[in-house]
Amino acid sequence: MTDKKYFFAVDLGATSGRTIIGSMADGRLEQEEITRFPNNLIETGGHFYWDIYALYLEMIRGLKEVARRGLDIASIGIDTWGVDFVFIGDDGAILRNPMAYRDPHTFGRMEKYFEKVMDRQSVYDITGIQFMNFNSLFQLYAMQQDGNVAMKMAKEVLFVPDALSWMLTGEAVCEYTIASTSQMLDPRTGDLSEKLIESVGMKRSQFGRMVQPGTQIGVLTEEVQKMTGLGPVPVIAVAGHDTGAAVAAVPAKNEQFAYLSSGTWSLMGIETKNAIINDRSYELNFTNEGGIEGTTRFLKNICGMWLYERCRKEFKDSTGEPLSASHQELQGSAMQVEAFRSIINPDDKAFANPPSMIEAIQTYCRETGQAVPETPAEICRCIFDSLALRYRQVFQWLKEFYLSTGKPLSTINVLHIIGGGSLNKYLNQFTADACGVEVLAGPQECTAIGNIMLQAKAMGLVKDIWEMRRIIANSVDLVAYHPSGDKATWDAAYEKYLKVTNQK
Repeated sequence: MTDKKYFFAVDLGATSGRTIIGSMADGRLEQEEITRFPNNLIETGGHFYWDIYALYLEMIRGLKEVARRGLDIASIGIDTWGVDFVFIGDDGAILRNPMAYRDPHTFGRMEKYFEKVMDRQSVYDITGIQFMNFNSLFQLYAMQQDGNVAMKMAKEVLFVPDALSWMLTGEAVCEYTIASTSQMLDPRTGDLSEKLIESVGMKRSQFGRMVQPGTQIGVLTEEVQKMTGLGPVPVIAVAGHDTGAAVAAVPAKNEQFAYLSSGTWSLMGIETKNAIINDRSYELNFTNEGGIEGTTRFLKNICGMWLYERCRKEFKDSTGEPLSASHQELQGSAMQVEAFRSIINPDDKAFANPPSMIEAIQTYCRETGQAVPETPAEICRCIFDSLALRYRQVFQWLKEFYLSTGKPLSTINVLHIIGGGSLNKYLNQFTADACGVEVLAGPQECTAIGNIMLQAKAMGLVKDIWEMRRIIANSVDLVAYHPSGDKATWDAAYEKYLKVTNQK
């Protein structure tokens, strides 16, 4: 029996966060949630901000609880959502709470950037990143155009996980996976593009030294040690981007896999040695984000369970009160209604952030000459059918790109579904049927697991990503889904999907 090693993971999403203790012994991983807390947007002055100080205090609260329990943690790692950043002034203080990526100040700015600064294809040729209006490059451009005072006065710019690590250690770094979400990183050089940074009036020197996942940033400052009761615990730059941490935790047996990180967003992709940047990837708007051990996460963002989550908040019962049905009841009722009666493109701009998601879905169906879903069951069935068909479309594109990587085993034989959406057994089966491939669902808590395992790797307890994945596979229960054999029905549904989506 070996002694347990404990690792402290901070896992922050766009709506909530948590701190977790992970431990490793005898080739198995265990984890326990220590604290959970909301991550609230602050709306003031016509903008939306993240409360970076509240997140810092929640980290401190979690560390105090660890000290109270007498746990001797080996290290700390932080992962968060992508693209957002913090400005630091000459005096070493945060200049302003970071603006949130959902702030409307970027609306229309991406197009203005392409018109006045650099054309669209040139930006993609440098970065290989999917275009979204809230990418860091376009946030900075919007701030430059608006005369943002914090930007003008910034000595340093730190992406959110790097800013939180800086608050714990006093050391400023630019972690590779989080930097890759910015639309400013050149995957060929492995560094931020000076050309793109300078195009928004900034300098490369403002963004800190580039570090790879598994690098020690520093140790807790004396101030933090006094507050928490801990010693000089190392802080590790894990995969700071939550999807990077999640993909590191995919329990794959070999390279012949695709992944679907299923949550509010669905991120479907493959893991490659090099970035794939060509006319076809540009045409289909695929993205190349940084992975661990020099890999690239070649993927496409798909509007995932956001559709379902938004509709579920709007559903009413027969008395007009909010529907109290559980996920299981609601999803089960969706299986009782006609399949493929109504189909949408989940990535249509109509579903980005409408006042009413139900009305947006109904309007889309009405405009494309389909039956309009009315009941919660019909709306949910429309969402699940449509997501599975969209997954099929992206999966087929991925197989096309996978062949181009030159791998000797050029067939994707399994799709790993990870994240909270891996619990949706109906959508998992639909995905297996639509894509015609074995689906392995789990783990649900992949982001925290990846964070913890990268800390263990930094300590030398595992040698590489494949040993990490073997340990994870040995520590979690996976559920397998196989195509049901109803290929003709799904083929016909896919033809309908292509026809409907081409109408919009």
